[in-house]
Amino acid sequence: MLKIRLSRCGKINSPDYSIILCDSRVAAKGKFIEKLGKYNPKAKPLVFTANKERIDHWVKKGAQLSDRMIALLKKTS
Repeated sequence: MLKIRLSRCGKINSPDYSIILCDSRVAAKGKFIEKLGKYNPKAKPLVFTANKERIDHWVKKGAQLSDRMIALLKKTS
């Protein structure tokens, strides 16, 4: 099953997240299929860039969004 979720990348006490599409059995920092955007929760203003067309494309093909991704997409749209 495919999942769209966040993968942490960044320094200690300075988190940055990549929005990735990966197999649900793979670790979040492991191999991914496609990078769909970025999220920085500490930036002022909040930095959330996502390729919504590609996210919709993968959701139509059966990919599931993580709980955090659902909340972020509702918050920013």
